Amino acid sequence: MAGATAIPRAGDAARPMSSAEKRVIFASSLGTVFEWYDFYLYGSLAAIIGAQFFSAYPPATRDIFALLAFAAGFIVRPFGALVFGRVGDLVGRKYTFLVTILIMGLSTFIVGILPNAATIGIAAPIILIVLRLAQGLALGGEYGGAATYVAEHAPNGRRGFYTSWIQTTATLGLFLSLLVILATRTFTGEAAFAEWGWRIPFLVSVLLLGISVWIRLQLSESPAFQKMKDEGKTSKAPLTEAFGQWKNAKFAVIALFGLVAGQGVVWYTGQFYALFFLQSILKVDGYTANLLIAWSLLLGTGFFVVFGWLSDKIGRKVIILAGCAIAAATFFPIFKGITATANPKLEAAIERVKVTVTADPAACGTLFNPVGTRVFTAPCDLARDFLSKSSVKYDTAPGAPGQPTTIRVNDTEIAYPQGGTPEANKAVTAALQAAGYPKAGDADIVKMANPFDIFRPQVAQVIGLLFILVVFVTMVYGPIAAMLVELFPTRIRYTSMSLPYHIGNGWFGGLLPATAFAMVAQTGDIYYGLWYPIVIAVATVIIGLLFVPETKDRDIFADT
Repeated sequence: MAGATAIPRAGDAARPMSSAEKRVIFASSLGTVFEWYDFYLYGSLAAIIGAQFFSAYPPATRDIFALLAFAAGFIVRPFGALVFGRVGDLVGRKYTFLVTILIMGLSTFIVGILPNAATIGIAAPIILIVLRLAQGLALGGEYGGAATYVAEHAPNGRRGFYTSWIQTTATLGLFLSLLVILATRTFTGEAAFAEWGWRIPFLVSVLLLGISVWIRLQLSESPAFQKMKDEGKTSKAPLTEAFGQWKNAKFAVIALFGLVAGQGVVWYTGQFYALFFLQSILKVDGYTANLLIAWSLLLGTGFFVVFGWLSDKIGRKVIILAGCAIAAATFFPIFKGITATANPKLEAAIERVKVTVTADPAACGTLFNPVGTRVFTAPCDLARDFLSKSSVKYDTAPGAPGQPTTIRVNDTEIAYPQGGTPEANKAVTAALQAAGYPKAGDADIVKMANPFDIFRPQVAQVIGLLFILVVFVTMVYGPIAAMLVELFPTRIRYTSMSLPYHIGNGWFGGLLPATAFAMVAQTGDIYYGLWYPIVIAVATVIIGLLFVPETKDRDIFADT
């Protein structure tokens, strides 16, 4: 069979990588890059997609619906892990991840040709959401298949290095999507891009799909799975065996809370929340923010392979838990450093300007709004929501019962009327700017003139801080595939590893940006959202130290 390889044995570790193994890694990684490219396109273009497919609603509402449709892709990922993990353990690794890439690629291409709401009405957003769900399901099955397939081709003693190439794919997929979007925007211009040019990156995906499918068709089944299938030892009920028997299910629980939850929040903080923080909190323009993240990813991506290789030498567990611990200890100073460098006037204002919302406590509700669907009406809630979206640090003080809501900026007090008014918001903004808060587009806010404008001190320093966050990502993510593969027996490996991975990354990680910003809005502290990844990362370190075994020396072919 084309691309066939023998079952790796312990003595193989010292030999060079064979051409067949290189082809396996390249095919698995390349296909996964394209799948992540497809998945990230939607997130990067959510605002434009909202205007195209939810145009019947006001701008704020359409943005919320667009983000909820994006979140749906994360929420269904564990279900995709169950569906395709079961198929992978029953039918085989190769054919299952051929199916997942076809679903992902075709769903993305259809978004590119889907008529908008102005053309076909309510059918447009309904079809869009169905396509997003299909993408999420496919992605839920892709990672486990690719990781298992590569690991089962790798020699004992080199699985961390081999599988670490797959770990680069999410970052490379994000980088590729940003690159294509920036190139298309430059070619079409902003007006044409918003009208029709946004479809081009989605349509391009069909070419990537064709390449990926062609390459994967050249591969054979995993040697470990093929041997087990020939001997009639495959699982007849992978879901029941993986999660219905405590001897196996306990490792899925341990993997989730002792490895993947922390890995997921460190990853999403370092790549996605950092981008959100730059744009939504520090008010860096989208062009510059995307370029800053792209450069940090370009500089840091090679460390996935470095830490994967290192995990073969010193162990997976120590690197992953060290990454979680170091990230948790340094998130606050790093993000404060990003603020001080990228928007120095904001950092100074946060330290020097005293802002207080005074209101009857009975009239103040909670602002926790992770999915963005709540509509605030009380003056206290509207005032705090306005301040949080303006990146203002504020305190809330109790007023007398029935007392009107006021906002005090140092010594200037502004009444905030029922329902809020544009005039009140303008008055608050004027007082904030007079006290030292920067205006939109302030000259001191970091801005890149072109993609290679990276040598000015301000730009270079921001990229350097973002690069450190990416290194944390590579520490926790580089060895994780090998470790998850090694935790579970061959007969239920695809099913068992996929579910904790996608709960940890799809739920704990994927919902991080929205949850963290909701925490910021509730407290009036732009850094408060960092407690979400910090607490989860610390919990992972504790659980991992107590319950997670080291796996680097396991022979994963012994149970075939």
